[in-house]
Amino acid sequence: MAEESQRCTGQEEGGLAGSDGRREVGTSAGTLWGRLLGVPGREANRAVTVAEAEGPGSSGQSSSSFSRGTCWDGGGWPEQGGDFHSDTFQVARGSRDDSSPQEPCYPLRNMISKSRLKLLAMLTLVLIVMVWYSISREDRYIELFYFPSPEKKEPCFQGEAERKASKLFGNYSRDQPIFLQLKDYFWVKTPSAYELPYGTKGSEDLLLRVLAITSYSIPESIQSLKCRRCVVVGNGHRLRNSSLGDAINKYDVVIRLNNAPVAGYEGDVGSKTTMRLFYPESAHFNPKVENNPDTLLVLVAFKAMDFHWIETILSDKKRVRKGFWKQPPLIWDVNPRQVRILNPFFMEIAADKLLNLPMQQPRKIKQKPTTGLLAITLALHLCDLVHIAGFGYPDAHNRKQTIHYYEQITLKSMAGSGHNVSQEALAIKRMLEIGAVKNLTFF
Repeated sequence: MAEESQRCTGQEEGGLAGSDGRREVGTSAGTLWGRLLGVPGREANRAVTVAEAEGPGSSGQSSSSFSRGTCWDGGGWPEQGGDFHSDTFQVARGSRDDSSPQEPCYPLRNMISKSRLKLLAMLTLVLIVMVWYSISREDRYIELFYFPSPEKKEPCFQGEAERKASKLFGNYSRDQPIFLQLKDYFWVKTPSAYELPYGTKGSEDLLLRVLAITSYSIPESIQSLKCRRCVVVGNGHRLRNSSLGDAINKYDVVIRLNNAPVAGYEGDVGSKTTMRLFYPESAHFNPKVENNPDTLLVLVAFKAMDFHWIETILSDKKRVRKGFWKQPPLIWDVNPRQVRILNPFFMEIAADKLLNLPMQQPRKIKQKPTTGLLAITLALHLCDLVHIAGFGYPDAHNRKQTIHYYEQITLKSMAGSGHNVSQEALAIKRMLEIGAVKNLTFF
């Protein structure tokens, strides 16, 4: 028994062959029993069984018993000569003979635990690498970290946007009116320093006729707010499947661009529209379907013919068909009291302060800000908290990615537009860095 306690060897009194030709062994079964029953490996290896095969006439159930000489001191196990009924451990095609080396008592359980920990660590590392790779390659994963929580409403501090915007625009005056009004041009013959789109020089007569039939006021519901929370909703493809609709609808002021539709996309872009910036070529939308009854339609005039177009539409005069890079709508069902004319001042500071564009440019190479960048500039002037969503273009090498959430056009359509999208991307990133705006989608 001393030798047994030192080497913990399972002793075979000889293999018993059953009538079906299988040899039953129990020498190393203690290790397996220990693992299955949760018994320490050293103690389990001291219990050795020799299974007895049933004869041909048996019912097919087999049993195993401890052979003579087996010792067990773990408690709850049979003493010498006792029977232990359990499932049979059978080894087909092979047996262990007396010449086989006896199994030493290594701490198998500890070894197995360490192996499992190593395997788990390796799997965790592989998972982390895969997630990191996916995040670095796919925008749709990164977007998850930018979506707002609809339950949380970010605090609004009066004058916060103005303070941060001063780092971009300098100490510009907030006394500049957002919309042009008739009194600023009637009886006043102070010419503007620049032509459209940075001023009104040379377009005063047309402008006077338009201002006579439109309005300039900001709704009282916005003016009365102590702190204005605004969101500028771009037209970018990142809004697709974003589920931002409910969050967008909670802002005090929602500014949209051009002909971006709302109907059918409410879940991603919301349904509230406080202002919609447009120009004649982008006015191909139904004002009553894609807007709210009190939405302000803000004309961004890039050229004198834009004033002429809106005048003919609102006064039902003979339509203008020439002078546009794309034919604008000839019938546009809109209430003149909803139409506003954006102050060219915002186009000027967006071009000068954000894009470093000269105000005087050759006509053939004329560059100008996009309506989106212009809308952000307007929001920083009007609001105390400014968020943006749906901004950014695909990489230049990604020729198949659509640029809008609602139509299948690519970056190729921007060629010849006079917009430097790379420069605008840098300007928006700078706004994000200084905290002047916050992005609801990945940029």
